[in-house]
Amino acid sequence: MEKKLLCVLVAVSLLTFFFTGCSGKNADSTANTDNGQKQTDVTDTKDKAESTDTADVNEDGTVNNPENVKTEEGKLVFWSLFSGGDGTFMDTIISDYNATNPTTGVQSIMLVWGDYYTKLQTAVAAKKGPDIGVAHVSKLPELVEQGVVIPIDDYSGEIGVDWGQYTDTTKNSVTFDGSFYAMPLDTHAEILYFNKDILENAGVVLNAAGQLDIGSEADFYAILDKIKAVLPDGASPIAITNSGDDPYRLWWAVYFQMNGTALVDEEGTEVTMDKDIAVKAADFVKGLYDRGYVSQGIDDHQAFFQSGQAGLCIGGTWATGAFEQTENLNFGAQSFPQLFEKNACWADAHTLIIPYNKDRTEEETKAAVEFIYNVSSKGAAAWAKSGQIPSNKSVLDSQEYLSMDYRSDYKGALDTAVLPAKNPNFYAMKDAMITNLNTIWTGQTDSAGAIDSLYGELEMNLN
Repeated sequence: MEKKLLCVLVAVSLLTFFFTGCSGKNADSTANTDNGQKQTDVTDTKDKAESTDTADVNEDGTVNNPENVKTEEGKLVFWSLFSGGDGTFMDTIISDYNATNPTTGVQSIMLVWGDYYTKLQTAVAAKKGPDIGVAHVSKLPELVEQGVVIPIDDYSGEIGVDWGQYTDTTKNSVTFDGSFYAMPLDTHAEILYFNKDILENAGVVLNAAGQLDIGSEADFYAILDKIKAVLPDGASPIAITNSGDDPYRLWWAVYFQMNGTALVDEEGTEVTMDKDIAVKAADFVKGLYDRGYVSQGIDDHQAFFQSGQAGLCIGGTWATGAFEQTENLNFGAQSFPQLFEKNACWADAHTLIIPYNKDRTEEETKAAVEFIYNVSSKGAAAWAKSGQIPSNKSVLDSQEYLSMDYRSDYKGALDTAVLPAKNPNFYAMKDAMITNLNTIWTGQTDSAGAIDSLYGELEMNLN
């Protein structure tokens, strides 16, 4: 473990920022979500975080320097990345947990999503990391390899964690060399939202289940043409960003719907991406922009959809909680539709982790594991209100969850979700995918050239 941390420390010493304040069990904010875009309904926690004049807090409550946030004595510190609409739900879960007078309370600090992992890895290497954190399953293999997180088997055994209540997929995603390194929290997928008022105006009829009947590429285009015909200038048939994560996630879904092979082999040593299918998938996505189905200049597609300017929105499940709190937004949701040979969608998953900290006592570590288990079990129903699909099977099957608006409409995304490769290089691979695909969406190169470049970068990331 120490050798791994030494490697991390050497790497992060090249970074331009350094931690000078206190952290660990001395840090006050309730900032929390999973996308870098500012949401119109995110709770502003700026006043809470300004208990120290050295805390640099953004309008949405995210903190740029979490190490300088004043913390309450005796509380475990939780660094969160939930800043995209779901943060307020996690805040509520933490408040409810603290109200039970647990052995040790928890204080949450919400970091800027784009900075989260860099700051977490740097802080742990500098021995100033938090007691509790969040990790996507796409990032977890890297954190495990670097020694940033610790296995929790011994502690979970002491407090009686029932691992049987989690889906096999989520359990496998947090298991490394036979040990559990995180607590499964949710699966979050890219799904399809639709504005019912715009659809009605366009003459698009929902089926008996209140969903759009889309079973092919042609069905999709037909609906988009109807929407496009009734929209005013400045509106868009589809709300999706012009670059970045979301068109990449759409490409991912289409690639696997076209029977694309895994990007890398199971050993993680060879790139196995089907270049021809990757090009075809990219051409499809680029075609949505070229046909005028996506307006130029959309940099916050969730806010764009919330404002009633789009017929459809291709976005993450985490937006559901924000959308249903938006006044006068008459919308529906469903799993991402099958457009090609097989049903598939992009997905990732959140887990709760215990970062390495040799100064934390055994009692404190056990209390931290008690908290993350409480969130993923007793707090799972509350977390489902954010829009995420909980990993806890008892919650998934409960009448409380099934009766929630919208959630049961896209629960099926669990069956079509294609999760990232369990590979410590995946985050670097994802960056390469987004960077090269962006050159297609922005017209800098054609699909074939961008995919050739991407393939080469994927190979370099594995070597």
